[in-house]
Amino acid sequence: MEFHWFLPTNGDSRDIVGGGHGTPVGSAGGVRPLTIGYLGQIARSAEQLGFVGALTPTGAWCEDAWLTTAMLTEVTERLKFLVAFRPGLISPTLAAQMSSTFQRLSGGRLLLNVVTGGESHEQRQFGDFLDKDARYARTGEFLGIVNRLLRGETVTFEGSHLKVEDARLARVPSSPPAIYFGGSSKAAGPVAASHADVYLTWGEPPAQVAEKLAWIRTLKPDMRFGIRLHVITRDTADAAWAEAARLLRNISSDDIAKVQAGLRRSESEGQRRMLDLHGGNRDGLTVSPNLWAGVGLVRGGAGTALVGSHVEVADRIEEYAALGIEEFILSGYPHLEEAYWFGEGVLPELRRRGLWRHPAGERDTAASAIPFAGVPIEAPTAAS
Repeated sequence: MEFHWFLPTNGDSRDIVGGGHGTPVGSAGGVRPLTIGYLGQIARSAEQLGFVGALTPTGAWCEDAWLTTAMLTEVTERLKFLVAFRPGLISPTLAAQMSSTFQRLSGGRLLLNVVTGGESHEQRQFGDFLDKDARYARTGEFLGIVNRLLRGETVTFEGSHLKVEDARLARVPSSPPAIYFGGSSKAAGPVAASHADVYLTWGEPPAQVAEKLAWIRTLKPDMRFGIRLHVITRDTADAAWAEAARLLRNISSDDIAKVQAGLRRSESEGQRRMLDLHGGNRDGLTVSPNLWAGVGLVRGGAGTALVGSHVEVADRIEEYAALGIEEFILSGYPHLEEAYWFGEGVLPELRRRGLWRHPAGERDTAASAIPFAGVPIEAPTAAS
């Protein structure tokens, strides 16, 4: 398994920070000032704890992902950056050039998260007036051009939406960045199968995730799968659920009504599936064992969290892994502290089960052996 964290370029807080998918940024509590220094703290902590990469969002509601992550490469050594971007807002040749530059100058630390865009109102803010089906068609053309350029080809192409002539890169990266793609609409499947390395789903209950993975496998049997979730993990289940209850108490009914009204206008099938899990209500938010839909009351996009003791959260991760999920993109409020709860609690438990290894190698595993995770700490030797 591989685990990735999240960089909150829309702001962070001890409470849930809303925003995304057509809704403005807001939170139940005070927002921590967004600075490169603070994001650097999160990125360095994620790297130390054993996360492979960090997702950075895209949209009108957050800072630009390309510029932010480029700055953070200077304060990290190994961490990869899963840069979300919207195809069609820039030319495919420029996107390939940017990807090549980032990949070479960062030492191979770029991953690409393709976001087709499910909210026409937000797309129009960026000058994009295509409808949803046309956006997916354009995404397919865009990724076809980008992938060919990153392989070193000279590309002449004329499609329904994009046209390039004799396009080529002066310098091709030795290893093209992997492409991550999510989409629950019928039009998303063929695009993912043709161009993506990893298909992403939001954190739906396991049975629904299994159906979605089965659909994609009919289109591309060897697809790699990832899932996007929040986490609230503590030494005990009671402590974790108490934290979920605290987050819920700090969300006003007015905020829920306002955000849900905005999200219901979304054209995204994935967003609709998230809304169906809770229906905008505070009751019945546990939609599957240890899967809590409270985040989605005020946040667009990924709206579910794994909640429980470290062992319980590890159990649920193992359950998703049994379906075929290999990559987990996680987050929590606040992102700095929650990274440590997961990294010091759940990752050692997964290592004990033989399901995870620290990406830096065995030299770092002893430092993350935590007693409450059921992992014994070896006694120091005389040499240490």
